[in-house]
Amino acid sequence: MDLGLKDKVAVITGGSVGIGLATAHGLAAEGAHVLIAARDGGRAEKEAADIAERHGVRSTAIAADVSLAAGCDAVIAGTNELFGGCDILFNNAGSGSNETILEAPDEKWDRYWNLHVMAAVRLSRGLAPMMIRRGGGVILNNGSVCATQPLWYEPIYNTTKAALVMFSKNLANELIPHGIRVNAVNLGLVLTPDWIKTATQLTEGTGRGWEDYIQEVADEHAPIRRFATPEEVAAFLVFLCSPRASYSVGATYYVDGGMIKGVK
Repeated sequence: MDLGLKDKVAVITGGSVGIGLATAHGLAAEGAHVLIAARDGGRAEKEAADIAERHGVRSTAIAADVSLAAGCDAVIAGTNELFGGCDILFNNAGSGSNETILEAPDEKWDRYWNLHVMAAVRLSRGLAPMMIRRGGGVILNNGSVCATQPLWYEPIYNTTKAALVMFSKNLANELIPHGIRVNAVNLGLVLTPDWIKTATQLTEGTGRGWEDYIQEVADEHAPIRRFATPEEVAAFLVFLCSPRASYSVGATYYVDGGMIKGVK
């Protein structure tokens, strides 16, 4: 199926690894040009070069910490300078947390608020006018099932992801008249390098492998009893970015292997 993405320009934050990288490859395979933003500029440049070689598209990288206003400004300026604008923005950068509300300091709340919410606000505010000039576009925000069904050990993550989903709905209402579709995706368990790193640390010296821990998490939380691969969820994300999903706007999609226990 031709998704109609040839020669579109996509900006992807957190694009050098995991879900962001898989989505960059997925979009590039459809003929889209990509700009990946990540804190590790060296890794981002290596992955961007690989994307260009494998898919024959323009692919570039920007070293930027989008939790900072300056990092967002760098992505916006780079998008304009390198591509003259963009058609797709995937606000993907994010990270899990681990704290209690009574013990977490303001600084930690501020850091995650800036990473999960203000990065999406700033980048949308800066890139949407470019999309309008190009006739419309797509903004996709990576939320989490935890925005609806929180995990007890990461209240800051749960709260900021819930705010991101609400921001998505408000932004969708504002940008519909300009031909920009905004949606959020609430993903469940996805086997990213961060999950493998955490599982390896938690099983070190226990006689168990990281795979055992991952399987236990999947058995506890996901009726499908496994983690998704980044490529699996990227396939759905790429579809949402395409004109094939032209009536999909202002929605929150759950891709969670049945993890949500209620009806949404």
